[in-house]
Amino acid sequence: MTYLAGTGMTGGYGGADILNGCDIAVDRGEIVVIVGPNGAGKSTAMKAIFGMLALREGAITLDGDDITRLSPQDRVKAGMGFVPQNGNVFTTMTVEENLEMGAFIRDDDFSGTMEQVYHLFPALKEKRRQPAGELSGGQRQQVAVGRALMTNPGVLMLDEPTAGVSPIVMDELFDRILEVAATGIAILMVEQNARQALAIADRGYVLVQGANRYTDTGEALLANPEVRASFLGG
Repeated sequence: MTYLAGTGMTGGYGGADILNGCDIAVDRGEIVVIVGPNGAGKSTAMKAIFGMLALREGAITLDGDDITRLSPQDRVKAGMGFVPQNGNVFTTMTVEENLEMGAFIRDDDFSGTMEQVYHLFPALKEKRRQPAGELSGGQRQQVAVGRALMTNPGVLMLDEPTAGVSPIVMDELFDRILEVAATGIAILMVEQNARQALAIADRGYVLVQGANRYTDTGEALLANPEVRASFLGG
């Protein structure tokens, strides 16, 4: 049984559908990447899966339960962590306060999870008393990912995690994402840096106009001449 699946997702904003019967699925410990041209519905698919967009048709299941009608808050409680592309840290709060905000749904001792986040992102441990607004773009992304991990999610969803960061920072973030997946957490991400993202992906979905165009392993999509010509710059 697939851990998280969106099937036949159709919907959009106002009267126009952006998603047209799109299917996305990810299993525990798996890295799945959604790629495609601008306006293909990649971020919209993520928002639909997270409950920020009501679907006209289709269903979302998490660990075998139908969560199509759940609010985003209830999806977080059910095991979904979501890192949006913009505005994903509290800039006036310290790094540690940001991480504590991520644990708001928990009533157990979360100090172990905090230690795991600091182990994953040593720079954050060093800067834990600093306001998040003083950090570099790459470190802010680490805070955002760390805060989502504080909810102890079964799936971590990342919308453009490497937007606006340098290639070195991108490589480092992808290394950390691999480490998170190795702990058994499902990773679903939308990524503009398609070639680099597919290189670490177990599976990739290429969306065009809100519908599935290609679905395969990351390796196979990178090797597919049609995918390379149309979506990866040759």
